[in-house]
Amino acid sequence: MSTHAPSSPDTLSYSAAGVNYDLIDPLKVTAQRAAAATGAHLGGHGFTEVLASRGESAYVVDVGPFYIATIVECLGTKTLVADEMRQLTGKNYYDGIAQDTIAMAVNDLITVGATPLIVQAYWAAGGSDWFADTGRAQSLVDGWKRACDACSVAWGGGETPALAGIVESGRIDLAASCTGLINPKERLSVGDKLGVGDAIVLLASSGIHANGLSLARKLLERLPAGYLTEIAPGLSYGEALLAPTVLYSPVTEALYKAGITPHYCANITGHGWRKLLRHPGQFTYRIHTVPPVTPVLRFMQELAQQDDREAYSTLNMGAGFAIFVPADQAEQTVAVAKACGIDAWVAGQIEAGEKQLLIEPLGIRFSDDDLQLR
Repeated sequence: MSTHAPSSPDTLSYSAAGVNYDLIDPLKVTAQRAAAATGAHLGGHGFTEVLASRGESAYVVDVGPFYIATIVECLGTKTLVADEMRQLTGKNYYDGIAQDTIAMAVNDLITVGATPLIVQAYWAAGGSDWFADTGRAQSLVDGWKRACDACSVAWGGGETPALAGIVESGRIDLAASCTGLINPKERLSVGDKLGVGDAIVLLASSGIHANGLSLARKLLERLPAGYLTEIAPGLSYGEALLAPTVLYSPVTEALYKAGITPHYCANITGHGWRKLLRHPGQFTYRIHTVPPVTPVLRFMQELAQQDDREAYSTLNMGAGFAIFVPADQAEQTVAVAKACGIDAWVAGQIEAGEKQLLIEPLGIRFSDDDLQLR
């Protein structure tokens, strides 16, 4: 596949599938600016915000002896795949969907150095009848608890509204909030320590995770067998899409116990590998080793007829989380991740220069203009 080939009429981009970050991101920036003006209210309680956490994946507050970090995340449209696959196979996939939802919040929270402490659930159904399917509902509960146990977090509670007229009948909108502690305070990771010479370690993804599902569903139009299309021996497209998102907090906790404090972390979700440019500093991120692409993402790229630049700008392409550490701790970071059952690679390094991401094996360059989140 040509890396820089122009898009053909048959190319299906993420924006054409219904998700256009060029329209969404300006609202995010506007909201962040309005939110920043409210930070002073913390002073009335004797606390202060960590200003550098504005625009990061989690918000951090200094409460004195430690920091508190918070995040809320929506799962997105992966439930639609689970619903369709249940009709086709009779199987219930909501235990995995629960893990996806918690992972969206937990994997963001840990980027700032936080230990996840409490998870809250938001399950908004299109009507009360969604909860009448006790098998599906119990699967959601069981999966939610199992993911909480995997991350050693307390499930504090939640909200289960029935929103007929807002959420489509028979569907459910899932979200999770997570609160964590950064203790000791030296664990804070908002990029102030990031510098030239740091190594970039990438952790393996399990598949599409929970970003890019709008594109995945749109591609059904090109598959006569739909979700049941076999993409590998014994593996259907639908089953592959529903592989639960990896929970990365066991790795970050194990790193702390091993004496490794990341200089920065990035959760590779929406915007794909462009998320490696999230830090506001002016650095060149040079990638020399690209992890193998999971079969479902390679299948999607080929089916959508996307070149590598388009695919890596949208999907995780086999790497779900990035950890930036001192070069002399890179190999140990990989070993810690593998001991947690998650594959990892020393993928590159940070250099002085203009703000850009160079994925050298693929001839891809992303610049500062390709990711505007502040």
